[in-house]
This record gives sequence, C-alpha cells and structure tokens, in this order.
Amino acid sequence: MLTGPKKTEIAVSEGQRLWLEQLIRRRSTPQYLTKRARIVLESVEGISNSEISRRLPLDCPQVTLWRERWVCQYPRLCLIEHEHPEELEAAVIQVLRDEPRPGIPPTFTEQQVVQIVAIAVKFRRPGEGLIEYRTSITGAKLVVLYHIEGNP
Repeated sequence: MLTGPKKTEIAVSEGQRLWLEQLIRRRSTPQYLTKRARIVLESVEGISNSEISRRLPLDCPQVTLWRERWVCQYPRLCLIEHEHPEELEAAVIQVLRDEPRPGIPPTFTEQQVVQIVAIAVKFRRPGEGLIEYRTSITGAKLVVLYHIEGNP
C-alpha cells in the first residue's frame, strides 16, 4: 500500500492537552481555533492528515501547516509550561492564531476607529449616510478635529 510522505512526529504535554481540550469545549472559542486545536489533538492520536482534512473539513495543506506549526512551537510551549505555567493558555492560543500578514500597518488603532464611528453616527445629518471615515485622510481629519487619542 502506498502512503504519503512521512509525517513529522507531533507531541503534546498533559497541560497542553488540557488547554486544547478546553478550547474545543468552550462555546466562546472561535471556530478557526477549535479546528486547529482538533488538528493537533487528532495528529497526536496518529490520525493521518488526509483523514483529519476529511473530518474537519479542511484542505490537506492547512492540516499540514498547523501540524508543522505546532511541532515547531512545541519546545517553546514546554519551556513556558515549565517556567511560567500561568502563561500556557495564552501561548497555546497564540500558536493557533494566524501570523501577522504583510502589508501596510493599520492607520488607526481599534480604539480610534470606535471613536471615529461614534462621531460619524452622532453628527450625521438626517437623510444622509454616515460620514465617510474609511479613507485615512478623512479619518485623520476627524482624529485632529475631535482630539482622538492614541497612536496606531
């Protein structure tokens, strides 16, 4: 029987397993984190990438990506678990999150966007739409005009 390329061995400590299982059980966990946690746990059980891909459903390259990311981060997670166990949950979640994408950093912080939208809603004229704040020039004018605090 032909098989695919040999899978990288994957390991999970007991503490990491507990956090992964908690993430899966929590109703408030975003679905993408739940799927990635399941990829890790099912990989540890010896389930093939193609079978995990079929079960979740995800593309095989996605399963491979998250499996490999866990393998790469496992030594760091073990160190955190040993030296700072209170930080393990956050570290596990960080491993399962998307990495920052390339491109221009945001012009405004989340807090500034909330303030700009609040201003746009408060000062709109009857019958008109919202103030156009999506361009950085208009947004910058609102930041200066209304003394919105914070740096992007």
